[in-house]
Amino acid sequence: MLTTMSEPPASVAGAAVPAPAAWPHVVAVDDDAAIRALLVDYLSGNELRVSAVASGRELSELLARETVDLVVLDVRLPGEDGMQIARRLREGSAIPILMLTGRAEEADRVMGLELGADDYLTKPFSTRELLARIRALLRRAQAQASVADAMARVRAYRFAGWELNVGLRRLKNPQGALVELTNGEFSLLAAFLCAPQRTLSRDQLLDLSRLHNAEVYDRSIDVQILRLRRKIEADPARPRFIVTQRGAGYVFEAGVEVVR
Repeated sequence: MLTTMSEPPASVAGAAVPAPAAWPHVVAVDDDAAIRALLVDYLSGNELRVSAVASGRELSELLARETVDLVVLDVRLPGEDGMQIARRLREGSAIPILMLTGRAEEADRVMGLELGADDYLTKPFSTRELLARIRALLRRAQAQASVADAMARVRAYRFAGWELNVGLRRLKNPQGALVELTNGEFSLLAAFLCAPQRTLSRDQLLDLSRLHNAEVYDRSIDVQILRLRRKIEADPARPRFIVTQRGAGYVFEAGVEVVR
């Protein structure tokens, strides 16, 4: 379990530990100097560049001068708390956020995730588990970046006479009429069209939706899909495009043409 040090080195509080530039840069935000020291010591020993700061203000200053790949963010901070920092970060960037807290209530976890955090770990925690979660988030971010690069070159998707213009965020039906979509519906449809005939879990749909800056949350995916079916399916009760895979997720069954 996580243990603390009584007198962490003073130099740890705001400086990055020297490491190869190619290593991912992780920033730990915690007002407890002992925990900052522990995280810097452990993570920097596992091929990560690590900086540690005590507040949202120090984090903003660091982000202004350095590239950061992931933020480990404590919820309980004096002044601007972790929830507020997470909201502010997510408004301006897609940096992965892993939140730490001493509280185990489900409502806090859900709030943190819905504000834009990518993962959540309750104190006390194993440093090995923390490292594993950081690595998983970094792998996911890298995969998202590759997908986002490919999707940025897509002008439109076509399926069964329908056309989704990605740049204009417009959907036309086979008769050429515009079908209005919410931001969430557009992002979910684009997620399906970039991976047709593949079963996508809710987590995968969340990841792909975020590439379009969607406000889509795990608890709302089923509702969004129901609404999307009503707009594109001839019979929403018997969908032929977005098909449910019991216990696995959803699959977009139609063939898709990519227009670049």
